[in-house]
Amino acid sequence: MANRATREAFGETLVELANEGVNVVAVDADLAGSTTLTKLGDAYPDRFFDVGIAEQDMIGVASGLSLTGRIAFTASFAVFGVGRCYDQIRNTVCDAALNVKVCPTHSGITVGEDGATHQMLEDIGMMRALPNMRVLVPADYRAAKAAIRIAAETDGPVYVRLGRHKVPEVYDETFVGGLPFADVRRPGTDVTIAACGVEVAQALAAADLLAERGISAEVIDVFSVKPLDEDVIVGSVAKTGHIVTCEEHMVYGGMGSAVAELLAQRLPTPQAFVGMRGFGTSAPGDELIAHFGLDAAGIAAATEGLLA
Repeated sequence: MANRATREAFGETLVELANEGVNVVAVDADLAGSTTLTKLGDAYPDRFFDVGIAEQDMIGVASGLSLTGRIAFTASFAVFGVGRCYDQIRNTVCDAALNVKVCPTHSGITVGEDGATHQMLEDIGMMRALPNMRVLVPADYRAAKAAIRIAAETDGPVYVRLGRHKVPEVYDETFVGGLPFADVRRPGTDVTIAACGVEVAQALAAADLLAERGISAEVIDVFSVKPLDEDVIVGSVAKTGHIVTCEEHMVYGGMGSAVAELLAQRLPTPQAFVGMRGFGTSAPGDELIAHFGLDAAGIAAATEGLLA
């Protein structure tokens, strides 16, 4: 399968769910072409609501729809769909544990040329801190389809992080995921590399580089950041004795922090953090991944540094 962006799974999966009789609706904030929700609007006009450039209203409308028994999805760019309406997500959706799914696209540094103002790097931390919220970060198009289905099947708030950037295939059509769920994509013995989202493919490529240097890296896809699949992560680290976490997100408060909190309680382990430590800049996504050390070479270097 050709490289595809995780956002491409959004609209078409909602159409599939509607075709299957699932009571899904979607609310968008004037970005339906980019979020791909136009697909649902074209197929089911009565299930799609565009509130314009009004993200707080988007969350409010979705909350109201959820109270009528609908499974309400929301979509915008991550910097708007989380940042501009955090108060509504916190106090309306999460406090009441409403059946609202927050699924923004265009997350992370790979938004690319839109620059720092549009590169949302704090959303995982913001969402995992909220009571009642679950957080899924799919690694590829098929994992994104599974995440959206899991969100629809799970009662209560769910955050699904989707991206603009086309990413390599990690899974085949049989992938179903879970909540919690982490998947050992490559076994190893010397170090664990735990990644999420676009970083999973980079981590697998880093494992190839490390293998050439005599280092056996176990690669885990942390598909579910909240709740964590604790036994898979702890089991891997118990074997390898070291862990590197990789995310297209700030190193503060994200998946790496969640793993560190887990290991501090269950199995204290030397850990290196690959991620962002400041704002991004404007450039193509692939160039930014390399520039900020989030590519395979950067992960391999961080791993060698930890083992040294």
